[in-house]
Amino acid sequence: MPRSLRQRLLMFLLAAVSLAAFLQAYSAYRTALAEADQLFDYQMQQMAFSLRGSVAGPGSGTISLPLGEQQSFDFHVQVWSLDGASLFRSPGPWLLPQRAVLGFSDVSDRGRTFRVFSVQTPLQVIQVAQDLSVRQRMASQLAWRTAMPTLLMLPLLGLVVWLVISRSLDPVERVRAQLADRSPGDLAPVPASDLPSELRPMVQEFNALLGRVRSAFEDQQNFVADAAHELRTPLAALKLQLQALQQGGGINGTQGEPGLRRLEQGIERASRLIEQLLSLARQEGAAAQRDLEPLALDELCRQAVTDASELGGLRGVDVGLQDCDTAWVMGQPEGLSVLLRNLLDNAIKYSPAGGQVDLSLHATPGEGQVLLLVEDSGPGIPAGERQRVFDRFYRSSAAATQAPGSGLGLAIVKAIADRHGAQLRLSQSSRLGGLQVELRLPACEPPQASSDKAQLH
Repeated sequence: MPRSLRQRLLMFLLAAVSLAAFLQAYSAYRTALAEADQLFDYQMQQMAFSLRGSVAGPGSGTISLPLGEQQSFDFHVQVWSLDGASLFRSPGPWLLPQRAVLGFSDVSDRGRTFRVFSVQTPLQVIQVAQDLSVRQRMASQLAWRTAMPTLLMLPLLGLVVWLVISRSLDPVERVRAQLADRSPGDLAPVPASDLPSELRPMVQEFNALLGRVRSAFEDQQNFVADAAHELRTPLAALKLQLQALQQGGGINGTQGEPGLRRLEQGIERASRLIEQLLSLARQEGAAAQRDLEPLALDELCRQAVTDASELGGLRGVDVGLQDCDTAWVMGQPEGLSVLLRNLLDNAIKYSPAGGQVDLSLHATPGEGQVLLLVEDSGPGIPAGERQRVFDRFYRSSAAATQAPGSGLGLAIVKAIADRHGAQLRLSQSSRLGGLQVELRLPACEPPQASSDKAQLH
């Protein structure tokens, strides 16, 4: 099977035209043969009926037509007396059997098949026969004359089909040429206004893909620019702290201790920023395109709370798991672990000493969703800024005065939530007074339950 669409269309259309011509010739042949059978049978009947009583009776001898043996006759006539004596016979080498089946019958003699009509009168038996090859030859001639115009037109039809297909595929070649002439950075849409309706949806989907690629490319450019800007500040601070230590006589003695602490804080901030940048790049890049798999979200929640308890203890914040229902979701274990860690780290960071951070997990089977809540006793986020805090490097006015940060934690959470088809909403915790992060994820059945249900079906 050729891969070229043009070759396929040409092959199938020409094959269809040839098949149509063959079927037309065959149909004409069968129709002509049937009509010839009816016409000649009628003539044979009329001839036999017209000979009744016109042939001499027994004892008068066999009568032959006064024609030479070389003459060709379509019909052969024989008349027999009731006792088997030949009364009349058409000239020719063929001799029909004396015992005839009254009416129509087919008789084979020396490699030929004859159509025979026999009729009996009180004095004689009349037989009229015709070689079937005569009928077949006439039917073949009629079929050939019927199919000949189509066969003669076949080359012209092939040329017309080729021209029509070539003209119809011109838009495909035009789109190919437009894409071939583009530079690597040209992501403008392909014009689709003058394309045929069969090709327009594909080009429109391609343009939509170009739009997504262009948006992703712009996001990456903005990300690189923002990252470079954000990294410049902690690196500059580290350089200043190092210069201050050098001017202050090194790190020996008590005078160098404040500088060392500031240098350590700067290194920690830069390391945290780089870690978050890498995490955000992974969640927005190709690594986040892996397939989702069923996982137990309650186990991830317990592990996340256990890991965050150590940081909470250092900051004097009580981290607890308030409710934890058994819940299964379709997700990526690594991505959801990063999401839980960022939510708990942010809650601990902005909660005061002696504060409280709680994580809750509720399964709602009737709604087909899983509800995840993270609440803290911190200052919260003003209602007017709750959508902006999902932007990269944006920090709310209340959070900026509480603790240092880079403004990437919630951006990472938003990217992971979008990847999992989750609904993310920020509000004020009615129980603890601080920020409440509400995450709703589609629920799924445990793998064992799915396999058991499949076995039942």
